[in-house]
Amino acid sequence: MLKNILKFFLFLSVGLIILVLVYNNNQNSYEAECMLKGIALEDCSLLDKVISDFRGVAYKWIILVAVLFMLSNIFRAFRWDMLLQSLGYKTSILNLFGTVMLGYFANLGIPRSGEVIRAATLAKYEDIPVEKVMGTIVVDRIMDVLSLLIVIIIAILCSGNLIIDYLSYNAEFALIDFFYHPLFWSVIVVGLILMVAIYKYWDRLTASALGQKFAHILSGFYDGILSVKKVTHVGMFVLYSIGIWLCYYLMTYLCFFSYEPTSHLGPVEGLIVFVFGTFGMVIPAPGGMGSYQFLVNESLNLFGINPSDGFSFANIIFFSISILCNVIFGIICLIILPIYNRRKSKK
Repeated sequence: MLKNILKFFLFLSVGLIILVLVYNNNQNSYEAECMLKGIALEDCSLLDKVISDFRGVAYKWIILVAVLFMLSNIFRAFRWDMLLQSLGYKTSILNLFGTVMLGYFANLGIPRSGEVIRAATLAKYEDIPVEKVMGTIVVDRIMDVLSLLIVIIIAILCSGNLIIDYLSYNAEFALIDFFYHPLFWSVIVVGLILMVAIYKYWDRLTASALGQKFAHILSGFYDGILSVKKVTHVGMFVLYSIGIWLCYYLMTYLCFFSYEPTSHLGPVEGLIVFVFGTFGMVIPAPGGMGSYQFLVNESLNLFGINPSDGFSFANIIFFSISILCNVIFGIICLIILPIYNRRKSKK
C-alpha cells in the first residue's frame, strides 16, 4: 500500500513539475504580450486568464466532446469483447466498459497501472484467467499503436513539411543523445542475454514447480495474444478500431469551436494538434499532465495561436476530458460494478 502511495506521489510530482515549467514559460510570454498592449504586469496573471477562459468556453462543444470520449470507450469495450469471444468467453459489455473506465481512472494515479487494474477486475468478475485477459489487453494496445502510426502518416501527408520541419528542428539532438546513451545499450544487452538464457535453460526452468506455474501463465498470456487470429468478424473489428480513433480525433477538432481563439482552425489543424497531444499522453505522468499541455501548445503555435491562448486551450481539453470525465465515470464504475456483479451472481 505504501509503495503504491509513493508511486502515486512520484508520478504526480513529475506531472506537476512539467506543468509548472510549461506554465512559467507561458507566463513569461504572456507578460511580454501584456507589455505590448500596455497592461500592467500585476494585472497580467496567466492563471487568471486560464480561469477566465474556462468560464467563457461554449460548453455545448465540451459536452459533445465528452460524449465522443464515452463513445470511443464503448467501441473499445465491443472490440475487446470480440477478442474474448474468440477465446470462448462470453462477457458482459457493462463489465468490459466499466473496467476500461477503471483503467483510465487508475492511470490518473499511477501511469500504466490501468492495464493491470483492468485485467484483474475483469478476470475477477467474469471468472477468466487473468493472464489470458492481460494477453487480450496487449493486443488492444498493439492495435492502438498501429492505429496511431496510421494517423501519424496521414497527419504528415496532410501537413506538408510542417511536422517534419518541427521534428527535425526539435527532436534531432534528443534522438542522437538517446541512441548514444549508455543506459539504452545496457537495456538492449541485458534483454538479449535474458532471452538467450531463457531459451538455453528452458527445460530446466519448466521442470520446477515455480517454472511450471510460470509456463502456465505464459501459455495463457500467449493464448490471449493469439486471440486476434481467431476473431471471426474481422471487418467489424477494424471498424471498431477506426471508430475509436475517429472519436479521439473529433474530440480535439470539435473542442476548437468551444474556445474563440481556436474556433477558426480547420480539420487538418485538428489532426496535427491531436497527434502532438497523443505524444504528450505517452509521458509517464498522471494522464499526460504537463507534457500534454506543452505539446498541444507547441502545435497550436505552428498555426499562429499565441502561447497564452494555446495554454488555455490545452488545459480546457485536458481537465474537461482527461481529468473530469475519467474521475466522474471512474468513480461511478467503481460503485456500480460490484453491485451489478453481486446481483448477476445471484441469478
